[in-house]
Amino acid sequence: MTMPALISDAFDDETAEKFAQNIGATLNSAATTLMLSIGHRTGLLDAMAPMNPATSVQIAETTGLAERYVREWLATMVASKIVDFDPLSQTYNLPSEHAACLTRGAALGNFAVYAAMMSTMANVHDRIVSCFTSGEGTRYDEYPHFHSVMSEDSEQNVVACLFDVFLPLAEGTTARLEQGINVLDAGCGKGKALLAMAARYPNSRFTGYDLCGEAVAAARTAADASGLTNITFETRDLSGFDETARYDLITSFDAVHDQKDPQQLILALQRSLRHGGVYLMQDIAGSAYLENNQDMPMAAFLYTVSCFHCMPVSLGQGGEGLGAMWGWETAQRMLKSAGFTTIERHELAHDPMNVVFVSRKE
Repeated sequence: MTMPALISDAFDDETAEKFAQNIGATLNSAATTLMLSIGHRTGLLDAMAPMNPATSVQIAETTGLAERYVREWLATMVASKIVDFDPLSQTYNLPSEHAACLTRGAALGNFAVYAAMMSTMANVHDRIVSCFTSGEGTRYDEYPHFHSVMSEDSEQNVVACLFDVFLPLAEGTTARLEQGINVLDAGCGKGKALLAMAARYPNSRFTGYDLCGEAVAAARTAADASGLTNITFETRDLSGFDETARYDLITSFDAVHDQKDPQQLILALQRSLRHGGVYLMQDIAGSAYLENNQDMPMAAFLYTVSCFHCMPVSLGQGGEGLGAMWGWETAQRMLKSAGFTTIERHELAHDPMNVVFVSRKE
């Protein structure tokens, strides 16, 4: 039996060669991503940022890491044109322009956090491969370091902008927080946003719910260490959530799309608001329509995280598995179906991957 020809008469050699080169660059970038994650988690990137050009021995001594591993990591950074190398002095340097998006507290945000996210997803690679056959979902506890990565992401994209960007979007909310209201963060993770609000507004009372016990334990420890008495964290599955007319402000930050039933949760959150209450929801800014996302920054990254985490953890709870790219149109429709009378959609200059909805209950 002869195999059919794989190359047609219309085959374009130049296009094929260019595409192969692009795939090679993609593989190279994937390898760099793993090493950026190493640099982030070990502190190598942070340590190199303020240093003058240094040898691998000096960098290893500064970080307390094994020189041989440091040297191999540096080789990848040099090959990827992230770190500069002087062969005469055998020194390495992380330019300040590069550190500006690769270190904690960096001026342009720390993209190395997302590299760490990809390495976290890689831990469940075999599990996801099996899910392609079985159609099953996953559990939150199958993702080591996930909440640590999300906590760092929250710190730079939510907490850093919470008081100057997010809360002012909901007009009048800041004044009410100063006077004293009841606040819920649904899907609070390690509670970074809620902890910041509790410290800023001592007259208000704050509650955080999350399904992951490890994340909640970390949030409680942080609250105790800060001496905050106006905040409570609880490990709780939000499926079937029902606390009628208890809160004046509810927030959720990148937490709704991977729930078992996002629509039911939004309905429950609407019921949990008092009249005049506000629901501030940050979620992924992608469209529900694939064709609209082809030019979206980091769309491939978001679809990949969705496939590895957001979609399967929803399926694992018996949910629909809408995924991270469920679409702002879907979110807006669900908010309307839940009975919110006023719904505002805000795009964020500092964070093109997310969108914020401010919905009011009259």
